[in-house]
Amino acid sequence: MPDMLVEQRQELLLRELHASGAVRVAELAARFGVSAGTIRRDLSELASLGRLTKVRGGAILAGQRAEAMAAGTAAGTTAGPLTGGAEPAAPAEGHTLGLLVPSATYYYPRVLAGVRAVAARRGARVVIGLTDYAQPRDLQQIDGLCGSGVTGLLIATAGPHYLPRETMAALHATGRPFVLLERQPQDPYAACEFVVSDHRQGAYQAVRHLHRLGHRRVALYLTGSPTGPLVREGHADAVRRLGLDPQAPVTEGGRPSLGSPQAARGYDAFIDACLAGGVRAALVHSDHDALELLQRLRGRGLRTPEDMALIAYDDEIAALAEVPLTAVAPPKHQLGEQAAEMLLSRLDRLVRPEGVDRSDGAVRDEDGGYGGEEPAEEADADGRALAVRQVTLQPRLTIRRSCGAAAAREGG
Repeated sequence: MPDMLVEQRQELLLRELHASGAVRVAELAARFGVSAGTIRRDLSELASLGRLTKVRGGAILAGQRAEAMAAGTAAGTTAGPLTGGAEPAAPAEGHTLGLLVPSATYYYPRVLAGVRAVAARRGARVVIGLTDYAQPRDLQQIDGLCGSGVTGLLIATAGPHYLPRETMAALHATGRPFVLLERQPQDPYAACEFVVSDHRQGAYQAVRHLHRLGHRRVALYLTGSPTGPLVREGHADAVRRLGLDPQAPVTEGGRPSLGSPQAARGYDAFIDACLAGGVRAALVHSDHDALELLQRLRGRGLRTPEDMALIAYDDEIAALAEVPLTAVAPPKHQLGEQAAEMLLSRLDRLVRPEGVDRSDGAVRDEDGGYGGEEPAEEADADGRALAVRQVTLQPRLTIRRSCGAAAAREGG
């Protein structure tokens, strides 16, 4: 996003800092498509205003202990909670939550903030492992988190939304309770706890809103993220249920690098298809892509929302666009809170008899993979089976200028 204004970039930088507690120069430079020197100048300006504290390699919240950044290791693991205030009381069971996420700079910082808020209240630690969409290291990071001594796991893999059997077996093989974040097991009948956003519902809300504004054709642009297929299903359901034109373009943009010629060609092809089909409204996943499309529309002399109404999906940076973007906002902070509470309550109630194999039959096979069955049913101190909880949270639609409606908020 090289064309982002300084004020917009600094505002986004502060949002990420408040969400995650610490930011790094190298990650921000790659994230915003600017030089490390530009990010350092931003940090210096914000530090002079008292908005943050600069440390080697990045920044932390103003007033937070400088050693907080030192908790991050080159292996991608961060200890917590980084509260910056008095140390929380030691937990009765010494719980340490292992959190696996595919990104430290987009979407998941707010999830992490929710996890950390609950951990701080409950006196637990959080250890973070980073996987990556481009080069997933899910199984290796799960092993690494367990090696660090975590007592429970919160898991958002870099792979698809529906976790394959091998990944599920690997989680059972750890012998530790786990909760999936924005992920579900491939097997719909698996006894597995998870907290997810209803992305189908989010997409449906967006298309319905555009339909209420008079649009009979609503296009869809998707990135190659785990959320993409769910957004597509919600868009298709809305088109069918609302009687919209099913010929409106649906484009799978993949994951080209931001600002690359490949990405530019994809955006231009999508705009061409919309204009050729008389489509004047689109749902775009993600915010990055919506911002790029907005700029390319402007480059053609087309106005938003007059010539093309846009709704973004994620609501991470949508408000910072030149024309603030209406956006679907998954409840990321609440999702992190719910998952952490769910895991900690299970850890508090769970009783594991001494001497029982913690792998519960799910062990590595001769080829180093995972096999075996799901672990035995867990029970509390009174021998009562612990119910498996599966929570679905509904996103909200935040109305801004890009869709052509007056500022308001819609959602249920």
